[in-house]
Amino acid sequence: MDPRLCAQDIIRCDLCEDRVVQMYCNLCPMNLCMECVGRHIFDTTKKHDVVPFDLRRSRLLFPQCQTHSEENCEMHCEDCNTSVCPKCVISEKHKRHHFKSLQELVTTKKESIEKERKRLKKTVYSKFEDIVTDIETQLAEIDGEYEKLTSEVTIHGEEWQKEIDKVIEKNKEEINKMRNQHRDALNKHLNDVRKLVADVQQSLSETEDILQSREITRSLSYEIKSDKFTKLPSKLIVKFPVFTGNNNQDQCSQLFGSLSALSITTEEHGYTMKTPEAVFCHQVKPLLDKPELITTINTGQLYSVICLSDEELWTCRNDEIIKLDNLQGKLLKSIRTKSGNHPRDIAVTRRGDLVYTDPDTRTVNIVKNKEIQEVITVQGWRPLYVCSTSSGDLLVTMNNDDYKQSKVVRYSGSSEKQTIQFDSEGQPLYSFDYCKYISENRNLDICVADNRARAVVVVNQAGILRFRYSGHPSTTKGSFSPYGITTDSQSQILTVDRNNHCIHILDQDGQFLCYIDNCNLRFPWGLCVDTRDNLFVSEWDSGKVKKIKYM
Repeated sequence: MDPRLCAQDIIRCDLCEDRVVQMYCNLCPMNLCMECVGRHIFDTTKKHDVVPFDLRRSRLLFPQCQTHSEENCEMHCEDCNTSVCPKCVISEKHKRHHFKSLQELVTTKKESIEKERKRLKKTVYSKFEDIVTDIETQLAEIDGEYEKLTSEVTIHGEEWQKEIDKVIEKNKEEINKMRNQHRDALNKHLNDVRKLVADVQQSLSETEDILQSREITRSLSYEIKSDKFTKLPSKLIVKFPVFTGNNNQDQCSQLFGSLSALSITTEEHGYTMKTPEAVFCHQVKPLLDKPELITTINTGQLYSVICLSDEELWTCRNDEIIKLDNLQGKLLKSIRTKSGNHPRDIAVTRRGDLVYTDPDTRTVNIVKNKEIQEVITVQGWRPLYVCSTSSGDLLVTMNNDDYKQSKVVRYSGSSEKQTIQFDSEGQPLYSFDYCKYISENRNLDICVADNRARAVVVVNQAGILRFRYSGHPSTTKGSFSPYGITTDSQSQILTVDRNNHCIHILDQDGQFLCYIDNCNLRFPWGLCVDTRDNLFVSEWDSGKVKKIKYM
């Protein structure tokens, strides 16, 4: 029996109809043996796509022609805006009309749907997740803030006589009532946002199903929906009540003090959506061939620099004063550390509060309304460098007292959430050294400039090592001296190379991109970027901060 007539015969070449198929043309589509490939692609009028048979694309399911039921539609008439079969193409009805391949159209459409899926996943869904996290963070802070408020009322009440106990209890009842109103408002807002997140998830699932489907009609009939999600929900603005005490004891009920009203409002544009340009900013903001020095600010001998805004900078040096200057070098504010020690590092929280570390008192401190609070206190370790994360946590590098261990600790408020110290083989990730600047990247990687190790050590959000960067090959071996580190809107990592008087720029995977070495940098030390990706570099030797445009 002819094997080609056997039900279990293997697939054979469509050209010679004899040899076993080994290749496949996705364009035609056609099964090919190795000997017939050259004959097939000899027709150079087509851009054949010949691949190994195992890597072939599945054949599309073309719709049936409404006019010629025995034919499938493989073309699209642009004049009639309808799918047509080969017989329709040569008919009088479509004479001199313009046609396009349905296969090309569905490929273009699926590319659009893929962009839609990526936009939903990277921009819309992630933003709604951030909003949920923001609301959950506010919920987590409610008890602490209201407990603090209750404590203030209680302490003030102890200074009065017993006859004002009723007034104290009344205030407490009002606090509890407001606490419940606050929580109810946030829970309702959280549920509303979660419903929107569910809608985004459903749209994501639908796009993924269509992308995996071979049915052309599903792809062509899909309507873009992501635009309806670009209008983000109003942001709920809740102001915690403030207790105002009064030490005049003449009229206890009236003069004891009062609580400000609980304020619950919404802000229509409280949340902002990243535009596609912001998400794919590497296409919009290429690196300059020659970075430009924009301005120089004289502030004094410097350790660290951090942006409060695009026009204001916090700086610290080797004394107990932390200064806020504008870009003209005018002093706007100064803070004296609580202990009188010089701060090791500074950071700014999402709410704009200043944070500084004090290794001698083993504390991380936050400045709120001109008051300094010890938010973190550790035993057996000394906190060194700090950064504020996109979620509102603090990442702190620290060394232990016996000068043998280093680690990174994540804090939510004063609670320790995560410790990063060893790699998957149990080896230390970081050397013991006092200089370990830290920054969180946009992809949530944690980047540490480990000066003693002569390396930038990058771990992911879970603390798993991603890579170490030990300097560009053009740098003299062992001379790479990382100090300050920061990241920008493109997830690029910028780190000081102090001894070589330059800045290294890496992509998020640790690939070297270029140097900034043409702005007369002298012993650069601290780094930060503003919202426009302008770079600020503090110089240890000169005490200046230089603003540099590099994108």
